[in-house]
Amino acid sequence: MEKDKRLRSLDALRGFDMLFIMGLASLIVAVCELVPGGDECWLAQQMHHVAWNGLAHHDTIFPLFLFMAGVSFPFSLAKQQENGRTQGQVVRKIVVRGLMLVLLGLVYNGLFNLDFANLRCASVLARIGLAWMFAALLFLNFGWRVRAIFSAVVLIGYYLLVRFVAAPDMPAGTDPLSMEGNMVGFIDRILLPGRLIYCDGRFDPEGLLSLLPAIVTALLGMFAGELVRKPADKCSGNQKTMYMMLAAVVMLVVGLVWSMDFPINKMLWNSTFVLVVGAYSVFCFALFYWIIDVKGWKSWTLFFEVVGMNSITIYMAQRIVNFGGINKFFLGGLADLCGPECGKVVLAAGYVAVCWLFLYFLYKKKVFLKV
Repeated sequence: MEKDKRLRSLDALRGFDMLFIMGLASLIVAVCELVPGGDECWLAQQMHHVAWNGLAHHDTIFPLFLFMAGVSFPFSLAKQQENGRTQGQVVRKIVVRGLMLVLLGLVYNGLFNLDFANLRCASVLARIGLAWMFAALLFLNFGWRVRAIFSAVVLIGYYLLVRFVAAPDMPAGTDPLSMEGNMVGFIDRILLPGRLIYCDGRFDPEGLLSLLPAIVTALLGMFAGELVRKPADKCSGNQKTMYMMLAAVVMLVVGLVWSMDFPINKMLWNSTFVLVVGAYSVFCFALFYWIIDVKGWKSWTLFFEVVGMNSITIYMAQRIVNFGGINKFFLGGLADLCGPECGKVVLAAGYVAVCWLFLYFLYKKKVFLKV
């Protein structure tokens, strides 16, 4: 693989990740429900976020996407530098991209309703944009050792603050790891404008303080991207895969052991969540990288690449375009004939198909939304 060739594995993995947002999770639940009590089975439960502590597959989708944004940056930076961009121009592009994602997040949350009193300012896209932006600025200015120390300090410092300090505006004795009593929500109540969406407006999972460990998630992706960019004569594809797998094992063990005192929590984006889901992200990337870019087995990737190359497009489009209505227009009659249970599967599969065909049309026309 050429050093700066586009990673098809990254596009495929991004597409695999986004498929769950694009309706695959609902399809899996609908299939499970064909069996009595199937909606309570392990697989169906993995398609929903956990309420607070714990981890389900659905909780990995967001951090995996942020991790992949990190992986791509070393390649993007090298290309910009080869094209003669100055450091100032690179910084400007990083900041503009980060702020553009914040703006798109506001649009997704209903900015054009002009109801600013009830507008939620925090968002998934803002978390991706800001975490990636700060991680990219760190990558641009510091070597891997400094970034590794920064990551460790953030994870340990976040643990000490969130684990042992309860929100000052709550009664004495409040659990600092509860939704109402944690410092993450307290900081947002003081500093974050707009509406907070949980706990009667007291907490937001994409708030300000939890941005810090999210930066580490993006940095983990950049460490992986930096490794993959190493010339093949210095580190072969098999060696890179092995190093990533070993890193995944180490992070998983540390995260699980640590979680006995600091339970894994996506809402808080806490340190154990960063490590355990970071292990999952590194493992998935290493697997896709080895299969697609090292071994060259690429014939099966188009389905996923179509989604992965326009991931932001489909995320925003589902908010704006009535794909469900289009789906029911074509498949509503068939779904009615199939009965309630099978009809739900038909509509869930149809929704995925409608979204994919929309993206395939853009793919064939070479239309890609790049922020």
